[in-house]
Parts: sequence; structure tokens; C-alpha cells
Amino acid sequence: MRTIHFEDLGLIEYGAAWDMQEAILQRGLKAKALRHNLPEAEWPEDARTENHLFFCEHPHVYTLGKSGHMENLLIGDNRLKELNVSFYKTNRGGDITYHGPGQIVGYPVLDLEHFFTDLGKYMRSLEEVIINTLAHYGIAADRLKGATGVWLDPEDPNKARKICAMGVRCSRWITIHGFAFNVNADLSYFGHIVPCGITDKKVTSLQQELGRQVDEAEVKEILKDEFGKVFIADILQSKLHNIVGS
Repeated sequence: MRTIHFEDLGLIEYGAAWDMQEAILQRGLKAKALRHNLPEAEWPEDARTENHLFFCEHPHVYTLGKSGHMENLLIGDNRLKELNVSFYKTNRGGDITYHGPGQIVGYPVLDLEHFFTDLGKYMRSLEEVIINTLAHYGIAADRLKGATGVWLDPEDPNKARKICAMGVRCSRWITIHGFAFNVNADLSYFGHIVPCGITDKKVTSLQQELGRQVDEAEVKEILKDEFGKVFIADILQSKLHNIVGS
């Protein structure tokens, strides 16, 4: 069984979480450089990479992917300040999205050479984790052709709504960024953007679909379990200082 080190970071500022992922990515890239052209039996100890999964929530923030369009942010700097929302241009794929309290953000920092070297399969696997998690709540979710993320009623143009957005970066098969799963999120913040650049679809949350507040700790446990099943890995509890040396 493969091993994935897990930590719930709680509420963390977006930039701090991004810096942490980048630090782990750079360490992984250095490890791969050390073992270049060497058979595995001759790799030095620091030439090996690890796999990590982080859950967290962010203070209100809009993030724009590298292929995104600024016009999909519908408000200016003054309104951002009034709403106490920060803004980041990121190096992940995709367009603009929102993160905030009540949303579970997952950051898998995986070396896909331990799993499969297929980025499309990786995205479908992340979607499968969310789809399987929603099934625990009696919600049938699926994919929308031509789009990433997880959707409800994707075949009905009048009902299709996104419950989980996704965007990643992959460098030498090491991934960063990940998914944003609306659990108890305040969906009004999506009204100030064109979510993922899609103009004719809505967003939803687990709370909205069930008509009640949802236990986020319970959702995280289900997510973690489903992640281990989909990626065929043991999920082990870890601490941040053991990961980045802080």
C-alpha cells in the first residue's frame, strides 16, 4: 500500500497554504534531480519523495487560475475591501473561484509516479472522491462533459449546479492545489464572480442540498476514507513540522 501523510490545517490564509505546497513541491523536485539517471537501488535517502493530503478552510478569498480572465471578477478593489475578501492570481489551472469558511479545501501534494502518470486520470480520481463522498449523504453527483469538478444534475441545463470546483498544477508529476468542496459555504460570495468562467450554471452546497447544517468533521472523515480507497493508499496522520521542517 502507498502512504499519504494527512493533516487538517484548520483555518489558514490562502497565501500561507500556497507557500507550504510550493515548499513541498520544490523539495520533491530537488529529490528527483538527485536521482537522475540512477537506478532506484542507488538513490540517496533524500532522493525519495512523499505524498501529502491537506484539508483546510480559508478566510474569504477569490483565486484566479493561470488561464482565467480578470473580467470574471465582477467587483473592484473597494468592494473587495468592504467584503473583507482577498484576491490571488495563482499558478493552478482553471478560471476564478471562491474559498471561504464552510468550504472544505483539499490540497493533495502527490508524486503521481507513485500512482499513475496520467493527469486526466488524476482529475477524474479527485472527482470520484467527491462523488463517492456525496453518495454517503444520498446525493447522486456526476461529471459535466467538457468541464472539471463535481456537479448535480449535469445533464439538465436548467438544473446543473457545481458543488465542488477543482484546479491543479503538476510539475514533474508532483501535484499542488486541488479541490474546493462547498459544505456549509456562504454561496452569496459566488455572486461577485463568474465561477470557473461558466456563465450559465449555478453553484450549490451540501447544506443547501440537504436543507440543514452539515457536520464538517464528519464530512472530512468520509473524504479522507474515500481518498484512500480511490488512490489505494494508507492515509497516515502527520504534523506540519514533520513535513516542511518548521
